[in-house]
Amino acid sequence: MIVDELVERLLVKARQRTAKDVRVGIGYTAVQLDDGRCGLAYTLRDEIQEGCCVIKAAGTLAGRPASELAEWARSLDPVASAVGLATLNALVAVPLSAVETDLLTLLAVEPDDVIGMVGYFGPLVDPLRNRSGVLHILERRPSAEPGVLPESAAITVLPECRIVILSATALLNRTLDGLLDLCRNAREVAILGPSTPLLPQVFSSRGVTLLSGVQVIDPKRVLRLVSEGGGTRQLGEAVRKLTVRLPRHREACE
Repeated sequence: MIVDELVERLLVKARQRTAKDVRVGIGYTAVQLDDGRCGLAYTLRDEIQEGCCVIKAAGTLAGRPASELAEWARSLDPVASAVGLATLNALVAVPLSAVETDLLTLLAVEPDDVIGMVGYFGPLVDPLRNRSGVLHILERRPSAEPGVLPESAAITVLPECRIVILSATALLNRTLDGLLDLCRNAREVAILGPSTPLLPQVFSSRGVTLLSGVQVIDPKRVLRLVSEGGGTRQLGEAVRKLTVRLPRHREACE
């Protein structure tokens, strides 16, 4: 799985670092390393089982080897997985090819394109509807808004799409690998959100053409926002929005 490759590629770096601070908020999870770098991952709070104990090891995470926390990314527990992915994101070095822009700037949309969006990205909805032929939005908990379908519709919708935008949270609930398999006919496949690992080597062979995530530039601010329940909009100038275009290796292998 993708998460396994992410862990394996970053394990050497992880063995050289320790966790300085770990925050699990209701919006995001953040991990800061001893070198000051900080990574984020979405907290899948809707999937947390009810109970008084969310992380049994709470109070002992800061000071642990980053390699130990990075392994948590493989966990089926949503909170542990978020801690692991945030650790991995803190370890990722920003690619030289990354540009400080949002996804819409680099996404090549044509008027007759059918677009699939897995996860509701509000700021993208109207611009994409105006620029494309059809926009299908797939959500685990669909609303009554036109064009919003249940996530289960992915198996029929995504193979028909020329452009697909996937939420990086699919790494946390273990659906990303399967979703990418359904994007075989897409010209553009983008992974979007602050949880996105900006590691082209892992994703280009799987048909991904764009990675759009963040680099934390004000860890102190981010840690406070996470602790106080902040979401994507509150991150603001504490992060840089970065997008990386990937060479599409899948076509070369077919």
